[in-house]
Amino acid sequence: MYLPENASRARLRQAENARSNRQEILTAWSQGQISRRDLIKLGLFTAAGTIILKSGLSPFAASADSTIPTGLPASPLFGVQPFTQPMPRLDLLARNAVSTLSPAPTAEANTTQQVLNPALEGVRPGDTGPIEGRPPGPIWAHQAFNQFFPQVAIEVTELGARTNTTYNPGVPSSLNSGINPAAPIPPRFHPSLPDQGPNAVWTYQGTFPPKLAQFRYGESALFRNHNGLPFSITQNGGFGRHTTSTHRHNGHHGAENDGFTGAFFFPGQFYDYHYPLTLAGFRTINPAATDPNAGGPADNGGIIKVPGDWHETMSSHWFHDHMFGFTSQNVYKGLAGMMNLYSAKDRGNEAINDGINLRLPSGTAKAWGNLDYDVNIMLADKAWNSNGQLAFDIFETDGFLGDVMTVNGAFKPFFEVERRKYRFRMLNAAVARFFTISLSDASPMIQIANDGNLLPNPVTLTQLDELGIAERYEIVIDFSRYPIGGKVWMVNLAEHEDGRRVANDLTLSQALSGTSPDPGVGRFLEFRIVRDPATPDQSQVPAVLIPNPDLSQVPVTRTRRFVFGDKGSQTTTDPVTSGRGPWGIGTDGGGQLNADFGRVSAAPKFGTREIWELVNDGGGWDHPIHVHFEESQILARNGSASNVPAWEKGRKDVFRLRPDGSVTITTQFRDFGGMFMEHCHNTTHEDNAMLLRWEIDDSGAPFVRPLPTPIPKPQGVTFQSPDDILPSAF
Repeated sequence: MYLPENASRARLRQAENARSNRQEILTAWSQGQISRRDLIKLGLFTAAGTIILKSGLSPFAASADSTIPTGLPASPLFGVQPFTQPMPRLDLLARNAVSTLSPAPTAEANTTQQVLNPALEGVRPGDTGPIEGRPPGPIWAHQAFNQFFPQVAIEVTELGARTNTTYNPGVPSSLNSGINPAAPIPPRFHPSLPDQGPNAVWTYQGTFPPKLAQFRYGESALFRNHNGLPFSITQNGGFGRHTTSTHRHNGHHGAENDGFTGAFFFPGQFYDYHYPLTLAGFRTINPAATDPNAGGPADNGGIIKVPGDWHETMSSHWFHDHMFGFTSQNVYKGLAGMMNLYSAKDRGNEAINDGINLRLPSGTAKAWGNLDYDVNIMLADKAWNSNGQLAFDIFETDGFLGDVMTVNGAFKPFFEVERRKYRFRMLNAAVARFFTISLSDASPMIQIANDGNLLPNPVTLTQLDELGIAERYEIVIDFSRYPIGGKVWMVNLAEHEDGRRVANDLTLSQALSGTSPDPGVGRFLEFRIVRDPATPDQSQVPAVLIPNPDLSQVPVTRTRRFVFGDKGSQTTTDPVTSGRGPWGIGTDGGGQLNADFGRVSAAPKFGTREIWELVNDGGGWDHPIHVHFEESQILARNGSASNVPAWEKGRKDVFRLRPDGSVTITTQFRDFGGMFMEHCHNTTHEDNAMLLRWEIDDSGAPFVRPLPTPIPKPQGVTFQSPDDILPSAF
């Protein structure tokens, strides 16, 4: 994948020249200066969606004086050594009163007009458009808005890279590896690496490290997202799109708040996302909110009871951009953060012993949401050019892989710990890379959650299963077994040869040997054991966490089959909604179709349960499939329940199919309606074009069946009838 360290200077010059030439084409395409059809006519781009392997254009092509393919030049490290900077805790987003929002949130989109910036594509001087980019009218109004009227507001702005002068890790410096929160944090992957330019990196608030939001059940929230990205489509540093749509992965709320890929909004607009923060099944299960297991943490240490099924309690979410055709680029540029969701069962206070709180590692200073020993970890591989600026290859449709490992936006950092138990909420925020994680001494880790959900029972492992893109694994590590002054490392065992799948899961000794050609293999996070805790560790990992919901009395009304592969074709031509690429999804025996967010591929009935079979049609790739909206249970792998391992027996929202594999899941469709998505979370597969739309009609006004498709423009969102409705959808 990458040139070896001993590559000749001549080969490095050839590869760098090819990358520079290639980048000119990528930049022109990303900025709308040239179309995919133009590239095909010029003989530079294949109809399948890949750039031609040509000397002087592709770094992977053989040069004129050699028949040996070369790889991309390695990202320069400017002399930086691994494990020489502390891992920063994520940056806490401020929780404010809803009254601080101006204008105040409204159930339907705020269509107050503003004068548009003429730098926006398709805007003429004097044009006006709405201040909120949410599609207008009752169909895209916040569902159950008055029932769950927002009580807390979090406000973010998407911006280009800048220095962070307001860092709030939520813990004292002693629990953040000595980082002084008052010291400015420049937009760098390491203090000795170059600053990232404002168009190389886009983040929430424009700053490093990534952001963390804290929510609790029983306290509905309003997440206001401002698009502060450049107005001109050309100001993107060569990749990325300045229109965005934020998905909270995997919140239980109406589709208008789900970050639907076609509900994107423009620079100069905001979008209000309403999060009811109540439990699934609230309309029919525990409707009077009498069960103390169903709720959130109160400020006095008690419980705010909520309706719904406490077996549906979730804990760890994340949020990221979901722009149609540009998700991989925008997330890679930095539009991703994490969310911790606190509940009666998982209060974030390990000292409260009332028979309901699980007392997982966290801390005791606050009634809820302590982060002292509850640590968020975002894993992502990156690459940068000879100037140290973030680089990406738009036309790598198999899956883009970086050659530099980052944790919370920091290149191979260290993290100081005390001799006690810690909880780590681990997110794979990469584009296409899988991770298989072990500790360097092969000592045990206790897995307590998979995706956003605590498992029915903890599982003790010395090596985690492959962590697919967008999956979250939560583990507990007990550092009391190590002496003060000791060190241990997290190690990645998953070796890639390309972005399609893991080529080999190496042994620990192989990964530590440094012989793998994949620079993503090996140590990536160093733990330094620095002291005993000042107060006793009161946390525990109970034998029972959160059992699955009982579905035995919920009849199955429909079975559907979705096949994921590289035989995608397009039957629609709408320039806004339809995408093209090698990837596609076949539904219920039909051909594999490229993404079109105007096509209805499935339409489960409100209040029903279905079984979906997700099938990988090839052995040369793996697909982590994400189904939006409601958590599912895995019934079988490759047709057998016995193939489902213990760490997949809880509820999930991402399902790794594995080469030639299949996963059978069951899902309920309740509480809310609208249009949702199903797609591969190898985001280069999703963007090229392994994504489909499905929808729920809640059987009441204002919904119609099928729903009209939103068509965003700066001047306002319009609607059109679906481009296509598959015969098996309804």
